[in-house]
Amino acid sequence: MWRAMIRLLKLSTRISLARQAICHICLLLSAFIFVSVFYRRYWLDADDPYKCRALFTRGHWLDPPEESYTSQHFGKWQPSGCMMHEYTGKDVRACLKGQQIIYIGDSTTRQLFWATAKKLDKTVADDQMRGAGKHEDLTFEDKDVTVDFIWDPFLNTSTLRRDLLPYDTSEDADTVETGGLITIGGGLWYARHFGSDSLDHFRNTLDYVIPLVADQRYTNFSQYSPLSSAQPRNGGHHLYLTPVEIPLYDVLSPSRDATITPDKVNPMNEYLYNLSTTKGVKVPWSYSLMTWGSDFAYDESGLHVIENVATRRVDILLNMRCNAQMTLLRGYPFERTCCSAYEKPQPSRIRFFLPIFFITPVVIGISSYGTLYTKSDPNFDRRRRHRISTTSWAFATLSMVLTYCVLADRTQLFNKAQKHFTYQDFSSLCTFVLILGLASVRRSLGRTLPGGGHQVANEWFLPRDQTDEWKGWMQFAILIYHYTGASSVLGIYQVIRILVASYLFMTGYGNTHFFYKKQDYSLKRCASVLVGINLLSCILPYVMDSEYLFYYFAPLVSFWYLVVYWTLRIGHSKNGSMPFLLGKIGVSVIIVTVLIRCPIFFDGLFLLLRYTCKIHWNVKEWRFRLQLDCYIVYVGMLAAIATCRIHDIVHGQLFPQDHFARLIRRHWNKIRLLSVAAAVMIIPSFWSFTQQFSNKADYNRWVPYISLFPIFTFIILRNCNRHLRNFYSWIFAWLGQCSLETFTLQYHIWLAADTKGLLSLGVFGRNGTHLDGRYHDFAVLTVVFLWVSALTADATTTITKWIVDPKAMYVPETELIPLPRRSGAFSNLFERLYDVWKESLKVRLASIVLMLWILNRV
Repeated sequence: MWRAMIRLLKLSTRISLARQAICHICLLLSAFIFVSVFYRRYWLDADDPYKCRALFTRGHWLDPPEESYTSQHFGKWQPSGCMMHEYTGKDVRACLKGQQIIYIGDSTTRQLFWATAKKLDKTVADDQMRGAGKHEDLTFEDKDVTVDFIWDPFLNTSTLRRDLLPYDTSEDADTVETGGLITIGGGLWYARHFGSDSLDHFRNTLDYVIPLVADQRYTNFSQYSPLSSAQPRNGGHHLYLTPVEIPLYDVLSPSRDATITPDKVNPMNEYLYNLSTTKGVKVPWSYSLMTWGSDFAYDESGLHVIENVATRRVDILLNMRCNAQMTLLRGYPFERTCCSAYEKPQPSRIRFFLPIFFITPVVIGISSYGTLYTKSDPNFDRRRRHRISTTSWAFATLSMVLTYCVLADRTQLFNKAQKHFTYQDFSSLCTFVLILGLASVRRSLGRTLPGGGHQVANEWFLPRDQTDEWKGWMQFAILIYHYTGASSVLGIYQVIRILVASYLFMTGYGNTHFFYKKQDYSLKRCASVLVGINLLSCILPYVMDSEYLFYYFAPLVSFWYLVVYWTLRIGHSKNGSMPFLLGKIGVSVIIVTVLIRCPIFFDGLFLLLRYTCKIHWNVKEWRFRLQLDCYIVYVGMLAAIATCRIHDIVHGQLFPQDHFARLIRRHWNKIRLLSVAAAVMIIPSFWSFTQQFSNKADYNRWVPYISLFPIFTFIILRNCNRHLRNFYSWIFAWLGQCSLETFTLQYHIWLAADTKGLLSLGVFGRNGTHLDGRYHDFAVLTVVFLWVSALTADATTTITKWIVDPKAMYVPETELIPLPRRSGAFSNLFERLYDVWKESLKVRLASIVLMLWILNRV
């Protein structure tokens, strides 16, 4: 016994020292992160704070072909340090409604015209493309946007001058047009038809165009604000001059190969480069980078690029033209980070949150200081200061975490990169996590003994360490799924959907087990659970200008917790009767199914919230989330009830009075063996069944009815042996204890652009967006992200305790001597209000609801 206690003491000492070391390492990494991003933002990128120049001049393909080209290649172009949005027809119409998109130039510019038309309506554009001539003007009319192409390979026709006249910015111009989008491109015809004089003729032609496309703001991007371009009458013109296409010389036709040569094309591009650096001519040099060193980027002519490359070139123009405007129009998710600026936070919310998160800790200390004094305990002052400082530090920690979220995902301080899925990345991360989990396997400590030490564990079905471990490895899988962008792979999506259902299964199982055993339906218990779940998810929408339902897991768990609570709470005195309890659960299934599938309930509720609280939630998305797992919570409830009864029967705590109890008592070992055999058989059967689904929609329709089979398979196999029950992975269990915080905070301090991209420091590799740089960013940011999530979990737990029972955060009243109250009407009123707030949980909850209502109304 004494040796066991000594070993446990040594182990706890080593763990304590290890935690201190990890904390110090994480603090150093946090300091490194902020020094790095401030250095990059205000030194390396001081002349391009909004990534406009990066969009036009730097980038690389995330998916270049290595040996052969397929339609899956050249789909993701990564500008340096920002996320390029892939514009759809709907996006183009929203940005350029009622305006023109004009392309002027040769056949390389005509490719941009067709790529734009296909964004608006691919079917119509393909039909029109088959009947179109080569050397003629073209027009594509959409219901909101008109796209024109002017065939002018020498850039010298009267049509060009007529179309550019409204954009004349000279002093004698009557009006200046600022809407729409004009792109001019050419030069190859000069190389082919003017011989050695091609550069001179090209230069003379551009003498008229340059004053119209030049903008001195583009010579110094540190003085250029994308928000100004989002205002049509204040943003200047949107005219762009494309670089001369560098062909694939080796495959040109003989006639072209003889005339289009590097000694003609390169000088023209050098001239354009000088114009872009000295006069502010807007030239997307990333066009040339898209084809650099890749023969697969060209079609068989060697002169034109393939369709995927042309489409991404159009996206570069649209990102430059529309990103800031679309950010103001649509708000979050802020996935357009190239040449765009984030909205400034509302001043009313700043004035509200500053007192809450920076003054509240001070108020806690002041309100508790001087009103109470120790009787005889010399350690009272130390204990009182410790408990007060714990609450104050919890508020301070949460405020710093929220500040980190804002800096990371609502400013240009951090770079943002696009996701790109590869099986190699996904499998490597999964393998690493699996090895980490296996290396951290240890025996459960068991129950703490009254005299100290721990009883040797012999755990029953689904012990706490195991459920924490289950949450932890599932959370690792979900994090990897989000980080690698694996949602496009149907097989991985199917697995992740089962993992989400497993979380909700544990919601039903754990809460039913508690209510069935403890019979505690008090408001204090209910408030403690709901506040703890929703604290972070309720604050983030106000800080990040997002929505509560955006962090869908907390609302989902809260909804199902309330379903479990009221199902068991109503008539709880008769829960000992199995027919009554099962009947009550059946009625709950029917009622909740009707509420979810019948639109009138949630439509009416969300409409009421819109008019009373100014809450605009997506009711279709919410109903979709509920329908996906609408029965697995009830499966968890039934499993908890069955587990409790079987435990009592097997351990002799319940006399076998009914047929079920006698069956369990007599054939328990056989039942266990049969369940293990059934679980083994379910694995291939379930895998075979899921292979018939070809898309997510079909699979989602079946998920509510089939998710219980893999869940029960895992539970049975994980608990089939006492050694499997008594050992667990402490790494997985640790993450499981803060899984809610990691799930929520990943949106802003690990991922970027509200989960659409990845966070990047921008100091590794090629400005933090090259694959090598991504690996370094992943290593540094992941460690800090997990550490911050653990700190946030501790902080939210402390704040929840302070909200639910503030008296528990201080030394008991019996140990204190009250001091005389301060004089003055204001002091007396403050102390009386604080006493009322401290004594009544209903008052505290009502004040929180009132605060949220005020925030929604301001």
